[in-house]
Amino acid sequence: MAGEAVLENYVGGAWVRAVAPDALDVPDPSTGARIARVPRSGATDVDAAVAAARAAFPAWRDVPVAERARRVLALRERLESHSTELVASVVRENGKTVEEARGSVRRGIEAVEFAAAAPTTMQGAFLEDVSAGVDTTLLRQPLGVVAGITPFNFPVMIPLWMAPLALVCGNAFVLKPSERVPLSAAFLARLIAEAGFPPGTFNLVHGDAAAVDALLTHPGVDAVSFVGSAPTARHVYATAAAHGKRVQALSGAKNHLIVMPDADLERSVPAILSSAFGQSGERCLAGSVVLAVDPVGDRLVERLAAAVRALRVGPAADGATAVGPVIRPEHQARVLRWIEEGEAGGAEVAARGAAPAPGDGFYVAPVLFDRVRPEMAIAQEEIFGPVLAVVRVPSLEEALRVANRSRFGNAAAIFTKDGKAAREFAHRIEAGMVGVNVGVPAPAAYFPFVGWKGSFYGDLHATGRDAVEFYTRKKVVTTRWF
Repeated sequence: MAGEAVLENYVGGAWVRAVAPDALDVPDPSTGARIARVPRSGATDVDAAVAAARAAFPAWRDVPVAERARRVLALRERLESHSTELVASVVRENGKTVEEARGSVRRGIEAVEFAAAAPTTMQGAFLEDVSAGVDTTLLRQPLGVVAGITPFNFPVMIPLWMAPLALVCGNAFVLKPSERVPLSAAFLARLIAEAGFPPGTFNLVHGDAAAVDALLTHPGVDAVSFVGSAPTARHVYATAAAHGKRVQALSGAKNHLIVMPDADLERSVPAILSSAFGQSGERCLAGSVVLAVDPVGDRLVERLAAAVRALRVGPAADGATAVGPVIRPEHQARVLRWIEEGEAGGAEVAARGAAPAPGDGFYVAPVLFDRVRPEMAIAQEEIFGPVLAVVRVPSLEEALRVANRSRFGNAAAIFTKDGKAAREFAHRIEAGMVGVNVGVPAPAAYFPFVGWKGSFYGDLHATGRDAVEFYTRKKVVTTRWF
């Protein structure tokens, strides 16, 4: 399934060619070489996958939850035994470094482990004698058919946030992965089939916007789980909700990192560096604005600049690479335009990373901007690349004001030794995921992934008990026996 081959969809337990004739190239971001072609599936292809899911749902929902959990555990074992191959797939089609890819696959497996706890997490409630001789039972039951629409930046992890938990809750599932990273999704489909999930319970449809819109409007889809950019998240939420579907749409971000004057810079700088430039900045938890509280600015920028200049940019599979490629040449051009805009707007370039080695990969040298004004576009808009802006502020109070003016509210962090400052920050920051001396405050899979404001549309978040609630609906049974 590489080279010139056009990938197939996985529908009803079989690999099938898409009806839609068009296909897109899938390049290796590190080299630019084509590694596969992905079909641009349309409404007919989506309809076949949804029909297979609807046909499989009634029997699957009647499988005891403990047995469904055993299938999830079987999947976990296959993920573990094939983890090296999964990591290689992510490195090849996404451009993550090996270490980053390994960490993301591990996070995905942790989500599968949480899904296996469904016999506990799906439990309802019972109250005897709500009235004389009357008892009430609350049940959690599956929704039906769930669609998962996943982004390019975590080709294994985010599908594993969704599909195993939706399946163990008794739903049938249709995955539409990003057309930029289809190979890892195809690998996951094979492992899910090997784990014993019945035909039709899990389906895979490749494609782009046409496939997404077909899922959002399909009457056979009961819920949609989405992760992606802010404009697309708004479209997904509005369209799917208008068609009567339950929706969770994880959106964009502009995450702020506050550095207090008492911060331990020896430890804080590596954490900030990893947050801003890890995975080439292509993640929704990337720290992209540092708020340096006076008088730490000069010392902090000096250390950050030295670290940025030392970052090696290169092919993802090279063990010496610190910053790999971005996903596509058009995204490379977009990030470079943002850097040019920052310079033109008066931001000071404090440091640039080493120029990438010659080649056809989609590389962007990391950039550290200093003396950025909060109103500048590079301090407001999601760049999704290896760009870090330092805004100098006189106090924690002003840092909170700047951060809370953002229309996004995904994550934020503070670096300090002061418990009072940390508590004030955690209490007042308008973001759902908060770090104290932690640059990437990603919750474990048994906690919800909690975006606020324009970083999330919906009310039940991904992962954790929120996700169990999302993939089930409640039924209340009131009983009286004569």
